[in-house]
Amino acid sequence: MIEKNFKNLDEQVEIFKYKGMQISDEKYTKKVLLRENYFFLNGYRHLFLVSETDKRFKEGTTFEEMYSLFLFDRTFRNIIFKYLLVIENNLKSIMSYQLSKKYGYRERDYLKPKNFTEDPRKQSQLNDLLKKMKRQIRVNGSQHTATLHYVSNYGYIPLWILVKVLSFGIVSELFQVLKKEDQKEIANTYEINPSTMIVYLPILANYRNLCAHEDILYENKTQKAIDDTVYHQLLRIKKVDDEFIQGKNDLFALIIIMKQMLLAEDFKNMSIELDNVIQTLNYNLHTIDITDVLNRMGFPVNWKDLANMERSFIDEEDDETIE
Repeated sequence: MIEKNFKNLDEQVEIFKYKGMQISDEKYTKKVLLRENYFFLNGYRHLFLVSETDKRFKEGTTFEEMYSLFLFDRTFRNIIFKYLLVIENNLKSIMSYQLSKKYGYRERDYLKPKNFTEDPRKQSQLNDLLKKMKRQIRVNGSQHTATLHYVSNYGYIPLWILVKVLSFGIVSELFQVLKKEDQKEIANTYEINPSTMIVYLPILANYRNLCAHEDILYENKTQKAIDDTVYHQLLRIKKVDDEFIQGKNDLFALIIIMKQMLLAEDFKNMSIELDNVIQTLNYNLHTIDITDVLNRMGFPVNWKDLANMERSFIDEEDDETIE
């Protein structure tokens, strides 16, 4: 196994220089490397390389230019994270309202196994999920302000309070094990097919975690692609072998999902914020073009048109196959 040895700041700068990067201010470069971490910054090198086999930087690449891509991704990620939290909060509110209305507000009532799917293929998943939720009740009952208030004053934690301490991942799992009629009622709030929601929610949860841990966002790809939507068609996204080449398992696929789950005003505001960040990056690039970055993200050139498109049902498929 090859061992990676520690490199001090001077050595890190020399590595960049050796690979062809222009360093105009070594003091500034070392200050940034100390604060941001060479490993994390180096993760943004790919667009600036001659090729994937030739690891040298393109002629004229500066440290400041690569750092601008790093800062772009951070700001872009923070904007996405802010609106993912809006989606998470909205979804938790809608789900807790619908389920509490139907099954009651005490955990002994709303956590009964009979309230969920009877599909034998999902019973193991259901049992594990109920254990996770009950564990959150035990752990947070005396620690979180909201849950402590209800335990102390009422002796139980209603679902609309419990969701506050549930992760997006658990909420995503919860939707998957609901009865079909409950899935449909919740999904109808978004004008989305329940089977589509089952695909969307894990993607949203994964991106939420990616943003929270400050992983590289702009070139992230998901394992599962989303289905074709009316927005792919309206944006006239190019097809290869009858498959859309953008907005399927890339960052733009997330934007399409968020289009369907945010209020129109929120999505427009998000689009404006994202465009401002893109324009700032465009100003700071000179070795590569902004289209190189947008292509990496899966963004079509007319991506901003999405904000002005009306929300639509994605498909009319029969939901009998959900379970």
